[in-house]
Amino acid sequence: MIGKFISEKRSWIIMFLFLQAFSLIVAALDETIAFTSVLYTVFLSSLIFLLFLFWRYQKETPFYKSLTEREDNLDLSAIASPESPFEKIVSESLHQQTMLLKKEMLTNTVALEQEKDDLLSWIHEVKTPMTTLRLLIDRLEDKAMRGSLTYEWLRIHHLLDQQLHSKRLPFMQNDLYIEKISIEPLLYDEIRTLQTWCIQKGIGFEVELSESEVLTDSKWLSFILRQLLTNAVKYSEASDIVITSSIQYDQVCLQIKDFGIGIAKQDLSRIYEKGFTSTANHQNNHATGMGLYLAKRAADALHIRIEADSIQQKGTVFTLTFPKKNDFVHLLSR
Repeated sequence: MIGKFISEKRSWIIMFLFLQAFSLIVAALDETIAFTSVLYTVFLSSLIFLLFLFWRYQKETPFYKSLTEREDNLDLSAIASPESPFEKIVSESLHQQTMLLKKEMLTNTVALEQEKDDLLSWIHEVKTPMTTLRLLIDRLEDKAMRGSLTYEWLRIHHLLDQQLHSKRLPFMQNDLYIEKISIEPLLYDEIRTLQTWCIQKGIGFEVELSESEVLTDSKWLSFILRQLLTNAVKYSEASDIVITSSIQYDQVCLQIKDFGIGIAKQDLSRIYEKGFTSTANHQNNHATGMGLYLAKRAADALHIRIEADSIQQKGTVFTLTFPKKNDFVHLLSR
């Protein structure tokens, strides 16, 4: 800050030095003027000028220091009170600009909330005809037609479900109910939803849960399982999906293993990125790149560690490691 202050006052300092030098030159050229007296005057005035600069530095810099040290947000409370007229101009300009930004942010927030509410309302409205459509599909006698329509129905249902939960994710903390639940019924509910699609693709399930009870939110855990199971079915053909659980380091671990096309090694670190699909199978138009992204965000909020291991053309293993009870202290205290 000292360097900036000297740079700001550079013209004044140069002007002062020029005047002192000019006085010495005049004294040296004019024999009627005592040079030593002028030199003494220059020394005293220079000393006074340095003291004056120090005083002005203490007086002027607090306001600008507070500007450089404040956080980049709309809170101006950390800014020091302006002293000089120029500082007051800067302060008033900042406050006016901040007020405009706050108004704009409020307007955008209200519009975004309205858009979110409209979308959620639309999704809920669509659920009714979707349920009716499923009942009509189940009544079809043509098994091939019923299987094809069920697959397309599942795709629409899955996309609507992703949209619904993506809008709820920012407010997930307000929607959590942490309790001890059994994983098994949640798994079988999701498997039953995918049953027709699995039959069509010749996919079966092997479920062996040595540990079933975990501490978590059942609704959001179902959503995470739905994304992982849907991916496992989507990228597998005529094979089994193996689901097991175990205890590791006093934590329950749930593994979902498929024998599908797998994930390329260079893609493993990116599968949870929003919108990322694949580099090895980039032409797949059915992939949205949202399922694992949403599952990872939900898992992080639930303190569930989600890990993937895969070998191309051999399959993928997703492991969910559930937290210990102590990890939920701050959530349970809400």
